[in-house]
Amino acid sequence: MKAKFNRSALQEALNLVMGVIPSRTPKPILQCLHIATEEDSVRISATDLEVGITCLVAQVEIVKHGNIVVPADKLSSIVRESFDDVIELEASESAVYLVGSDSRFTIYSHDPDQYPVVPGFEGEADIEVKLDRLQESIKLSVFSAAKESTRYALNGILWEVSGKKLSLIATDGRRLAKAVVALEKSGKLPEGRIIVPAKTMNLLDKIPVRDGGNVSVRFVNNQIVLRCETVVISSNLVEGNFPKYEDIIPKDYEKKITLSTDAVLSAVRRAALLANEDSKGIKLSLDKGSLIFTSRAPETGDAQIDMEADYSDEPMEIGFNPQFLIDVLRVIKEDSFELHLGQSDRPGLIKSGSNFLYIVMPVNL
Repeated sequence: MKAKFNRSALQEALNLVMGVIPSRTPKPILQCLHIATEEDSVRISATDLEVGITCLVAQVEIVKHGNIVVPADKLSSIVRESFDDVIELEASESAVYLVGSDSRFTIYSHDPDQYPVVPGFEGEADIEVKLDRLQESIKLSVFSAAKESTRYALNGILWEVSGKKLSLIATDGRRLAKAVVALEKSGKLPEGRIIVPAKTMNLLDKIPVRDGGNVSVRFVNNQIVLRCETVVISSNLVEGNFPKYEDIIPKDYEKKITLSTDAVLSAVRRAALLANEDSKGIKLSLDKGSLIFTSRAPETGDAQIDMEADYSDEPMEIGFNPQFLIDVLRVIKEDSFELHLGQSDRPGLIKSGSNFLYIVMPVNL
């Protein structure tokens, strides 16, 4: 194999596929990339046996066809640090040579026949959605998924289709986010709902957005396969029962207040400066015309941030984990959001537009 790559195009592809490479694995070949020539492009593949990705690089001149398996971190580092416009890649039986204008690197390679097969996209799409809209919904939901949980279903994002709308729901048991996105082509999900790993969702979020790009989605056995232009992502689905989230969405709240997203984000961040593990959170105090954010740490001090608010209901106080508020306020794009409250021991409900809601459990201060 011998090919001359546009370096920036190669680096863009590597940045994407590197998101699949496992940091630790008993199978060293999984820390490699499979690179194979096609008719007029080069396909780069990576997998951790649960999630796989392939990316086509079209800005390439193929001198000799072939395929190689090369350590991902070494190749990525060399391409990233290079300042050449063109990088030449040539392979022998046991090594890969990367040649620039003033450099030559030799990387020992692996047997391509030993690399696992990474699925492609074959057949008609079951559903289709605009990439930019899907990525916006991913940002609004994926941060709420559990990072590590024995309840594996909480480590993924629930997909539900109703009519021509796709709902993405994520929860870690202490907060829940639901984002809704319009579909270009609607279809049925296996068993009505599926749970997609957070790692797969984060990969989708990194695909560069071109003008009007669509994501085509297929469901094959217990896998989801997604294609967007030159990128195909395949992933096992998460097994397990997702909580009945509909039961915890409050429907009887009477206290509602509209707040500035940036102003509240700033207030929460400042109040959190003097919150610690002992004090557990920050307190929101609502009274007629005002909202006050306070925190107190016994050995450090206390903080108070005052804000005018269009509130005329009964005074109330409620405590929240400040990071859970910061996480959601960072991803809301609208200038304002609605905060709905019940009693101080019931969850807070944040709404932004008609397609996003966020539930956060209170903390006892």
